[in-house]
Amino acid sequence: MAALTNDGARTRVPLLAGNWKMNLDHLQAIAFVQKLAWSLKDARHDFASAEVAVFPPFTDIRSVQTLISADRLPLKFGAQDISAHDSGAYTGEISGAFLKALDCTYVIIGHSERRTLHNESDEQVAAKVTAAVKHGLVPVVCVGETAEDLEEHGPSAVPVAQLRVALAGLQAGTDVVVAYEPVWAIGSGQAATPEQAEQVAAALRSVVAELLGDETAAETRILYGGSVKANNIAGFMRQANVDGALVGGASLDVTEFSGIVRFQKHVGT
Repeated sequence: MAALTNDGARTRVPLLAGNWKMNLDHLQAIAFVQKLAWSLKDARHDFASAEVAVFPPFTDIRSVQTLISADRLPLKFGAQDISAHDSGAYTGEISGAFLKALDCTYVIIGHSERRTLHNESDEQVAAKVTAAVKHGLVPVVCVGETAEDLEEHGPSAVPVAQLRVALAGLQAGTDVVVAYEPVWAIGSGQAATPEQAEQVAAALRSVVAELLGDETAAETRILYGGSVKANNIAGFMRQANVDGALVGGASLDVTEFSGIVRFQKHVGT
Protein backbone atom coordinates (compact mmCIF):
# COMPACT_ATOMS: atom_id res chain seq x y z
CA MET A 1 0.00 0.00 0.00
CA ALA A 2 4.15 2.34 -4.24
CA ALA A 3 3.82 5.94 -4.42
CA LEU A 4 6.98 7.99 -4.28
CA THR A 5 7.24 10.77 -1.75
CA ASN A 6 9.29 13.88 -2.42
CA ASP A 7 12.33 12.26 -0.85
CA GLY A 8 11.99 9.12 -2.99
CA ALA A 9 10.55 6.87 -0.28
CA ARG A 10 7.69 4.51 -1.07
CA THR A 11 4.57 4.98 1.02
CA ARG A 12 2.60 1.94 -0.17
CA VAL A 13 3.85 -1.60 -0.75
CA PRO A 14 3.62 -2.24 -4.49
CA LEU A 15 1.37 -5.06 -5.69
CA LEU A 16 2.31 -6.98 -8.82
CA ALA A 17 -0.66 -9.15 -9.76
CA GLY A 18 -0.90 -11.76 -12.49
CA ASN A 19 -4.34 -12.34 -14.01
CA TRP A 20 -4.13 -15.71 -15.75
CA LYS A 21 -7.61 -15.37 -17.28
CA MET A 22 -8.75 -18.71 -18.80
CA ASN A 23 -5.30 -20.27 -18.99
CA LEU A 24 -3.49 -23.12 -17.20
CA ASP A 25 -5.20 -26.17 -15.69
CA HIS A 26 -4.56 -27.15 -12.08
CA LEU A 27 -1.48 -29.23 -12.89
CA GLN A 28 0.01 -26.45 -14.99
CA ALA A 29 -0.81 -24.02 -12.20
CA ILE A 30 1.17 -26.05 -9.68
CA ALA A 31 4.20 -26.16 -11.97
CA PHE A 32 3.94 -22.45 -12.73
CA VAL A 33 3.68 -21.34 -9.09
CA GLN A 34 6.62 -23.55 -8.11
CA LYS A 35 8.75 -22.13 -10.92
CA LEU A 36 7.73 -18.55 -10.10
CA ALA A 37 8.57 -18.99 -6.43
CA TRP A 38 11.94 -20.56 -7.26
CA SER A 39 12.74 -17.82 -9.77
CA LEU A 40 12.03 -15.05 -7.27
CA LYS A 41 13.88 -16.84 -4.50
CA ASP A 42 16.94 -17.24 -6.72
CA ALA A 43 16.74 -13.53 -7.49
CA ARG A 44 16.50 -12.79 -3.76
CA HIS A 45 13.27 -10.90 -4.21
CA ASP A 46 12.13 -9.03 -1.10
CA PHE A 47 8.40 -9.73 -0.83
CA ALA A 48 8.08 -7.10 1.89
CA SER A 49 9.04 -4.43 -0.63
CA ALA A 50 6.88 -5.72 -3.50
CA GLU A 51 3.94 -8.06 -2.99
CA VAL A 52 3.22 -10.72 -5.61
CA ALA A 53 -0.19 -12.27 -6.28
CA VAL A 54 -1.59 -14.65 -8.88
CA PHE A 55 -5.19 -14.96 -10.02
CA PRO A 56 -5.78 -18.46 -11.41
CA PRO A 57 -9.03 -19.89 -12.80
CA PHE A 58 -11.48 -21.19 -10.19
CA THR A 59 -10.53 -24.82 -10.92
CA ASP A 60 -6.90 -24.11 -9.97
CA ILE A 61 -7.39 -22.25 -6.71
CA ARG A 62 -7.43 -25.26 -4.38
CA SER A 63 -4.22 -26.60 -5.93
CA VAL A 64 -2.52 -23.21 -5.66
CA GLN A 65 -3.70 -22.82 -2.07
CA THR A 66 -2.39 -26.26 -1.07
CA LEU A 67 1.02 -25.64 -2.66
CA ILE A 68 1.48 -22.17 -1.18
CA SER A 69 0.41 -23.37 2.27
CA ALA A 70 2.45 -26.59 2.27
CA ASP A 71 5.64 -24.99 0.97
CA ARG A 72 5.08 -21.70 2.84
CA LEU A 73 5.58 -19.71 -0.32
CA PRO A 74 5.45 -15.91 0.12
CA LEU A 75 2.91 -15.49 -2.68
CA LYS A 76 -0.67 -14.25 -2.43
CA PHE A 77 -3.53 -15.42 -4.62
CA GLY A 78 -7.06 -14.51 -5.49
CA ALA A 79 -10.00 -15.22 -7.79
CA GLN A 80 -10.96 -13.65 -11.09
CA ASP A 81 -14.60 -13.00 -10.20
CA ILE A 82 -17.16 -13.36 -7.41
CA SER A 83 -20.92 -13.68 -7.12
CA ALA A 84 -22.95 -10.89 -5.58
CA HIS A 85 -24.89 -13.65 -3.78
CA ASP A 86 -23.84 -15.68 -0.74
CA SER A 87 -25.55 -18.94 -1.79
CA GLY A 88 -28.61 -20.28 -3.57
CA ALA A 89 -29.89 -21.18 -7.02
CA TYR A 90 -27.20 -19.38 -9.03
CA THR A 91 -25.77 -22.01 -11.35
CA GLY A 92 -22.15 -21.42 -12.23
CA GLU A 93 -21.54 -18.62 -9.74
CA ILE A 94 -18.96 -18.65 -6.93
CA SER A 95 -19.70 -17.27 -3.47
CA GLY A 96 -17.26 -15.10 -1.61
CA ALA A 97 -17.67 -17.51 1.30
CA PHE A 98 -16.17 -20.26 -0.87
CA LEU A 99 -13.23 -18.07 -1.86
CA LYS A 100 -12.54 -17.07 1.72
CA ALA A 101 -12.58 -20.74 2.76
CA LEU A 102 -9.83 -21.30 0.19
CA ASP A 103 -7.73 -18.55 1.80
CA CYS A 104 -8.01 -16.17 -1.14
CA THR A 105 -6.78 -12.69 -0.28
CA TYR A 106 -8.04 -10.86 -3.35
CA VAL A 107 -10.73 -11.00 -6.01
CA ILE A 108 -10.79 -9.17 -9.33
CA ILE A 109 -14.07 -7.35 -9.92
CA GLY A 110 -15.30 -5.45 -12.95
CA HIS A 111 -12.59 -6.49 -15.40
CA SER A 112 -13.32 -5.07 -18.85
CA GLU A 113 -13.82 -8.58 -20.21
CA ARG A 114 -16.59 -9.15 -17.66
CA ARG A 115 -18.11 -5.77 -18.42
CA THR A 116 -18.12 -6.35 -22.19
CA LEU A 117 -18.48 -10.13 -22.68
CA HIS A 118 -20.93 -10.58 -19.78
CA ASN A 119 -22.56 -7.15 -19.88
CA GLU A 120 -21.78 -6.39 -16.23
CA SER A 121 -23.10 -2.99 -15.23
CA ASP A 122 -21.54 -0.56 -12.78
CA GLU A 123 -24.29 -1.54 -10.33
CA GLN A 124 -23.45 -5.24 -10.62
CA VAL A 125 -19.80 -4.44 -10.06
CA ALA A 126 -20.74 -2.48 -6.93
CA ALA A 127 -22.79 -5.42 -5.61
CA LYS A 128 -19.82 -7.73 -6.11
CA VAL A 129 -17.49 -5.29 -4.35
CA THR A 130 -19.87 -5.26 -1.38
CA ALA A 131 -19.98 -9.08 -1.37
CA ALA A 132 -16.19 -9.31 -1.43
CA VAL A 133 -15.78 -6.96 1.51
CA LYS A 134 -18.53 -8.80 3.41
CA HIS A 135 -16.54 -12.03 3.16
CA GLY A 136 -13.19 -10.51 4.09
CA LEU A 137 -11.75 -10.40 0.59
CA VAL A 138 -9.91 -7.42 -0.86
CA PRO A 139 -11.60 -6.34 -4.10
CA VAL A 140 -9.38 -5.41 -7.01
CA VAL A 141 -11.77 -3.02 -8.72
CA CYS A 142 -11.06 -2.66 -12.43
CA VAL A 143 -11.99 0.52 -14.28
CA GLY A 144 -11.08 1.80 -17.71
CA GLU A 145 -12.20 3.44 -20.91
CA THR A 146 -12.45 2.28 -24.52
CA ALA A 147 -10.82 4.13 -27.38
CA GLU A 148 -14.22 5.62 -28.17
CA ASP A 149 -14.65 6.75 -24.55
CA LEU A 150 -11.21 8.29 -24.61
CA GLU A 151 -11.98 10.30 -27.72
CA GLU A 152 -15.41 11.43 -26.52
CA HIS A 153 -14.88 12.02 -22.80
CA GLY A 154 -11.13 12.29 -22.24
CA PRO A 155 -8.80 10.02 -20.27
CA SER A 156 -10.35 9.91 -16.79
CA ALA A 157 -14.09 10.60 -17.03
CA VAL A 158 -15.25 7.01 -17.57
CA PRO A 159 -12.96 5.29 -15.03
CA VAL A 160 -13.79 7.95 -12.44
CA ALA A 161 -17.52 7.42 -12.97
CA GLN A 162 -17.11 3.63 -12.77
CA LEU A 163 -15.12 3.85 -9.54
CA ARG A 164 -17.56 6.25 -7.92
CA VAL A 165 -20.37 3.68 -8.33
CA ALA A 166 -18.19 0.73 -7.29
CA LEU A 167 -17.14 2.31 -3.98
CA ALA A 168 -20.41 4.00 -3.09
CA GLY A 169 -21.50 1.41 -0.53
CA LEU A 170 -18.20 1.12 1.34
CA GLN A 171 -17.09 2.61 4.62
CA ALA A 172 -13.96 4.63 5.32
CA GLY A 173 -11.03 2.36 6.05
CA THR A 174 -12.12 -0.42 3.69
CA ASP A 175 -9.15 -2.16 2.09
CA VAL A 176 -9.56 -1.98 -1.68
CA VAL A 177 -7.23 -2.06 -4.66
CA VAL A 178 -8.07 -0.09 -7.79
CA ALA A 179 -6.81 -1.22 -11.19
CA TYR A 180 -6.85 1.25 -14.06
CA GLU A 181 -6.95 -0.77 -17.26
CA PRO A 182 -7.58 1.27 -20.41
CA VAL A 183 -9.51 -1.13 -22.64
CA TRP A 184 -7.68 0.17 -25.68
CA ALA A 185 -4.37 -0.98 -24.20
CA ILE A 186 -5.31 -4.48 -23.00
CA GLY A 187 -3.70 -7.12 -25.20
CA SER A 188 -2.90 -4.52 -27.85
CA GLY A 189 0.82 -4.30 -27.22
CA GLN A 190 0.31 -0.53 -26.96
CA ALA A 191 0.45 0.48 -23.30
CA ALA A 192 -0.58 3.86 -21.98
CA THR A 193 2.32 6.18 -21.29
CA PRO A 194 3.42 6.44 -17.67
CA GLU A 195 2.18 10.04 -17.70
CA GLN A 196 -1.26 8.95 -18.94
CA ALA A 197 -1.45 6.29 -16.23
CA GLU A 198 -0.42 8.79 -13.57
CA GLN A 199 -3.02 11.33 -14.67
CA VAL A 200 -5.85 8.82 -14.35
CA ALA A 201 -4.46 7.23 -11.17
CA ALA A 202 -4.38 10.65 -9.49
CA ALA A 203 -8.01 11.25 -10.47
CA LEU A 204 -8.99 7.83 -9.12
CA ARG A 205 -7.24 8.52 -5.82
CA SER A 206 -9.26 11.71 -5.53
CA VAL A 207 -12.45 9.62 -5.86
CA VAL A 208 -11.29 7.33 -3.07
CA ALA A 209 -10.59 10.38 -0.91
CA GLU A 210 -14.01 11.83 -1.70
CA LEU A 211 -15.89 8.64 -0.82
CA LEU A 212 -13.73 6.92 1.80
CA GLY A 213 -11.63 9.73 3.24
CA ASP A 214 -8.10 11.05 2.84
CA GLU A 215 -6.51 8.43 5.09
CA THR A 216 -8.01 5.54 3.14
CA ALA A 217 -7.02 7.21 -0.14
CA ALA A 218 -3.43 7.52 1.06
CA GLU A 219 -3.33 3.78 1.80
CA THR A 220 -5.19 2.53 -1.28
CA ARG A 221 -3.04 0.97 -3.97
CA ILE A 222 -3.80 1.91 -7.56
CA LEU A 223 -2.48 -0.43 -10.24
CA TYR A 224 -1.98 0.05 -13.94
CA GLY A 225 -2.90 -2.72 -16.37
CA GLY A 226 -2.68 -2.95 -20.14
CA SER A 227 0.26 -4.39 -22.09
CA VAL A 228 2.58 -4.27 -19.06
CA LYS A 229 5.99 -5.79 -19.73
CA ALA A 230 9.32 -6.10 -17.92
CA ASN A 231 10.72 -3.44 -20.23
CA ASN A 232 8.07 -0.80 -19.45
CA ILE A 233 7.12 -1.44 -15.80
CA ALA A 234 9.80 0.87 -14.40
CA GLY A 235 8.28 3.92 -16.09
CA PHE A 236 4.92 3.26 -14.47
CA MET A 237 6.43 2.59 -11.06
CA ARG A 238 8.19 5.95 -11.05
CA GLN A 239 4.79 7.65 -10.95
CA ALA A 240 3.57 8.96 -7.60
CA ASN A 241 0.10 7.41 -7.81
CA VAL A 242 0.87 4.11 -9.55
CA ASP A 243 1.37 1.38 -6.95
CA GLY A 244 1.83 -1.72 -9.06
CA ALA A 245 0.43 -3.55 -12.04
CA LEU A 246 -2.35 -5.94 -12.98
CA VAL A 247 -0.64 -8.06 -15.60
CA GLY A 248 -2.41 -10.20 -18.20
CA GLY A 249 -0.56 -12.12 -20.89
CA ALA A 250 2.91 -11.39 -19.52
CA SER A 251 1.95 -13.04 -16.21
CA LEU A 252 1.85 -16.44 -17.99
CA ASP A 253 5.58 -16.26 -18.73
CA VAL A 254 7.60 -16.91 -15.58
CA THR A 255 10.68 -15.08 -16.80
CA GLU A 256 8.71 -12.04 -17.99
CA PHE A 257 6.52 -11.85 -14.89
CA SER A 258 9.54 -12.23 -12.61
CA GLY A 259 11.14 -9.32 -14.43
CA ILE A 260 8.03 -7.22 -13.83
CA VAL A 261 8.01 -8.15 -10.14
CA ARG A 262 11.65 -7.10 -9.82
CA PHE A 263 10.94 -3.62 -11.20
CA GLN A 264 12.99 -2.03 -8.43
CA LYS A 265 16.27 -2.95 -10.08
CA HIS A 266 15.23 -0.63 -12.93
CA VAL A 267 13.50 2.09 -10.91
CA GLY A 268 16.37 2.45 -8.49
CA THR A 269 14.24 3.01 -5.39
